[in-house]
Amino acid sequence: MRIFTLVIGVWSLLNFMGCRYIESDKKVPVESFFSKSAKNNFQISPNGQNISFLQSFKGVQNIYITSINSKEATRITTETDRNIINYFWADNNELIFWKEKTWDENLGIYAVNKSSKSVRNLIVPAKMRFRWINQELVNNDEILISLNRRDSSVFDVYRLNIHDCNLRMVAQNPGNISNWFADLDGKIRLAIASDGVNETLLYRANEEDPFKRVLYNNFKTTVKPLRFIKGKKSHIYALSNINRDKLALVEMDLDKGEEVKTIYVHPDVDLDNIRFSEVAGEIAYVDYDTWKPERHYFNRYIEKVHADLRKRLNGDWIRIIDKDEKETRFVIRTYRDDSPGEVYWFSLKEDNLVKLADINSALNGVKLSKMEAISYRANDGKTINGYLTLPIGRSKTNLPLIVMPHNGPSLRNVWEYNSEVQFLANRGYAVLQPNYRGSTGYGKEFWSAGFGEWGGKIQDDITDGVDYLIKKGIVNANRVGIFGYSFGGYCALYGACFHSDIYKCAASYSGITNLFTYLKEVPPYYKPHLQMYYEMIGNPEKRSEYFRAVSPVFHTDKIKGPIFIAQGGKDDRGNVNETNQMVRELKSKNIAINYFLKEKEGHYFKDEQSRLELYRQLEAFFENNLSDN
Repeated sequence: MRIFTLVIGVWSLLNFMGCRYIESDKKVPVESFFSKSAKNNFQISPNGQNISFLQSFKGVQNIYITSINSKEATRITTETDRNIINYFWADNNELIFWKEKTWDENLGIYAVNKSSKSVRNLIVPAKMRFRWINQELVNNDEILISLNRRDSSVFDVYRLNIHDCNLRMVAQNPGNISNWFADLDGKIRLAIASDGVNETLLYRANEEDPFKRVLYNNFKTTVKPLRFIKGKKSHIYALSNINRDKLALVEMDLDKGEEVKTIYVHPDVDLDNIRFSEVAGEIAYVDYDTWKPERHYFNRYIEKVHADLRKRLNGDWIRIIDKDEKETRFVIRTYRDDSPGEVYWFSLKEDNLVKLADINSALNGVKLSKMEAISYRANDGKTINGYLTLPIGRSKTNLPLIVMPHNGPSLRNVWEYNSEVQFLANRGYAVLQPNYRGSTGYGKEFWSAGFGEWGGKIQDDITDGVDYLIKKGIVNANRVGIFGYSFGGYCALYGACFHSDIYKCAASYSGITNLFTYLKEVPPYYKPHLQMYYEMIGNPEKRSEYFRAVSPVFHTDKIKGPIFIAQGGKDDRGNVNETNQMVRELKSKNIAINYFLKEKEGHYFKDEQSRLELYRQLEAFFENNLSDN
């Protein structure tokens, strides 16, 4: 009987393990990857007593609050027309929020009282955009905000009183200021002026003095002010690559107009996120991405706390989402490349860690794919880094491949959970994410090497990555597709036009079709940067032949197909009329074209059902064109 029981037990264990393997390798529903999280955007009140988050009420995102000792959450807003897209705690009693803008809607910023649930409009609605200078109260009742209500092309600075709604201008933009910065007392004492190509750092000792020039440099050289240093009125922390290739954390003396100390620099990559500890009165740590996210700590106690947390969280990467004013209670986000992660509440004083929510509970228990770092040589010898994600349960040979060029191009791929990548890998595809020249994060030389290379070396870097994987035997040369969003969509369309020998099919989501129109239709608030775009992309008047040579809309005769195009009818970055024209021409040439047009969507599809349908059609498109049948 014992032998029988043992045999049954072993058989059950093996069967369980087999089922787990099958479960991890099965096709996961599209909704599991792309549906919205039930709860998102967790924040903590300044006193640490309440936790807030966004959750749907009758199909519209609203604000809820709870406490860590309560199992119940209270909804404090009742928006029914449009989602609340973001918010923050103004103080312990009121939260400030704003909603999605419709295409003809005026800006609205609101305050809600957590106890009475009363909602007030803080700004008289008008057609304008806004940017927060900071989200901390100044003089106990004012918040600094910049608005383009006086002139649609420039942003002035205002103090907004959250109690009486008084809006008072404190700095008028002469027309060339791209960014404003406040000191630790909320005074506007720093600005960056731009003529579109060159930038000037401006400083003043107080708000009554005129600004004076501190530094002047081409936009390729970056000086990014972070914050003023307590006890040193004219000193700031900044990220800078003056006289160096990589962005470093430095201390600058604005009276002298120079760096006085290099605090930290990484030899291979730019620094990214800087976190300060108000309680400790110093920089806590700096983040950067090599092939994975890394962190350099300046505070050993914080380093130890983070190390202990990561051990308790199975080694997952952690990010501090929010903290109370005493820095004893935190909201923490975790993630891995193969997991969207969770949100936790952590009390430092009580050493208590409480799970608040899964980022995506639909994927709990589902085994997903790992990202691998890859590196290869472009045809001119430049090293290109990127990521390769392989489908689970498949040998690393002769795989179908989907290339995913990132948007930007002044962005980069990083090690993280990516729903599109995991969706495609789950469907059996290897996914290549190249950080082609022009990507950020690798220093200014690598970034600027992509200027003027749309349709040139950027595209060569991408195809060189495909060649590398084919030569390694990882990828089947006859089963390669390409898919991207915005600039990535441009890359897909370009590949369809000029590399039909490599890509069996191409899919573009809000892809740029015409460089002439792309620059012509720059929104008013981007106009000050137009000369910079000319240097990065090209001047359409001076380089008209180049623009015509690399714009897919003029080369539909070269496309052999099949093509998938997703387009929003209200896209302000990609002209829908030209996309329609391109689709008509492809159809007239009997090119296989799947056109997914959503009239009410913009550059990015906000409606969840639109996005789900997009990925369902994308799945069918690749299955029909990259299968091994």
